[in-house]
Amino acid sequence: MVEKNKEYIVEIVDTGYKGEGIAKIDDFAIFIPNAIKGEKMKIKIIKVLTSYAFGKIIEIIEPSKNRLESDCSTYKRCGGCNLRHVKYDETLKIKQNLVQSLVNKTLKNKIKVKETIGMENPYYYRNKAQFPIGKDKENNVVMGVFANRTHEIIPIEECFIQNKEIQKLSKFILEFIKENDISVYDETSRKGLIRHIVTKIGIKTNEIMCIIVINGKEIPKEKELTMQIIKKIPNVKTIVKNINTKNTNVIMGEKNEKIYGDGYIEDKLGEYTFKISPHSFYQVNPVQMKKLYDTAIDFAKLTGNEVVYDLYSGIGTISLSVASKAKKVYGIEIVKDAVIDARANARMNNITNASFMDGKVEELLPKLCNKEKADVVFVDPPRSGLDAKTIKTILKVKPKKVVYISCNPDTLADNLMLLEKDYDIKVVQPVDMFPFTRTCGVCSCAET
Repeated sequence: MVEKNKEYIVEIVDTGYKGEGIAKIDDFAIFIPNAIKGEKMKIKIIKVLTSYAFGKIIEIIEPSKNRLESDCSTYKRCGGCNLRHVKYDETLKIKQNLVQSLVNKTLKNKIKVKETIGMENPYYYRNKAQFPIGKDKENNVVMGVFANRTHEIIPIEECFIQNKEIQKLSKFILEFIKENDISVYDETSRKGLIRHIVTKIGIKTNEIMCIIVINGKEIPKEKELTMQIIKKIPNVKTIVKNINTKNTNVIMGEKNEKIYGDGYIEDKLGEYTFKISPHSFYQVNPVQMKKLYDTAIDFAKLTGNEVVYDLYSGIGTISLSVASKAKKVYGIEIVKDAVIDARANARMNNITNASFMDGKVEELLPKLCNKEKADVVFVDPPRSGLDAKTIKTILKVKPKKVVYISCNPDTLADNLMLLEKDYDIKVVQPVDMFPFTRTCGVCSCAET
């Protein structure tokens, strides 16, 4: 019987979905963060549940050849890069194996998952940063990331996955806040002004958007801050004030007010230019996004005669990328600002055979199917996956192909299991959209 607070010598025999190592004591599973398959170590049990337990590393007796001395001092606390201690090539194998395990558990057709498509340079790849601002226990104003499973802010000097330019901008704003004694938000009292600094950058255009999320209406010395920002970082194209006065964990409120610029930035994906607004979704890793979308389009094998649906279409990145290869493209997206951007992006790129609808996929899809049936459906849903109504509609109209893009292999596998009733799952391809993290992008194709 595994006991809490007791120490054990164990061997790591597997890797869990969250990137943690798994040991077995009399067939009882122990999940151990920062442990690598093949290692021998001393652990301490910190929590025991009915069928498994959690442990922490006390001493690594026999380290893995794949163990990496991390270059980040905070990764163990922030929980973001939970594979930072593993050599990058090995993380690609881990993600492939995790997706393979899910496929084996859920699908009748036990297809071989392809090797994960990685990055040549897996550093500073994120084009979007969302840094909370608050106070530490000593009442100092701090900015960084939340500690794993808490809302304690861990100050970060440098994040190795965030773009350097937007980190520079965030730090500059933090210093301005400190120097001018501008209040910061406290979650307990719900008082204080500055909640988050959100920054976005167009990797190809180098245009930067700055979003200051506030618990109020006005920022003290707003004009001075604006002038200093554009002087310090000239490629800042727009500065936006986002109003969020609700008691919520949601970072941004619904209302945006332009302080400087047009309220959006642009970026290029392949030959196309895309307008990006504060609330618009745009993949955080544009380098891997291109690989992911190219893979998806290749799976579709469009001839130019197909009617295509793009469900959860965002600002139209997939829709416009396939438009030249299809007869007609219909996009459905619930975020109004994203739909506005998608339509503007179509006009900007002189694409006339793509149209976009604003609303819930599960409500608009049946209506669209009655209008014009799809030959190919692309889906790129939120982490929760496709809802039951959407899957039912897809199975009813039965397009020839369903190309599924996902950032959550768990829900992907569950959805593919339901699609497998009427479709053959032909291929599953992991793409490393989020290096050194447990999260993995996946593209799959189902055919009738």
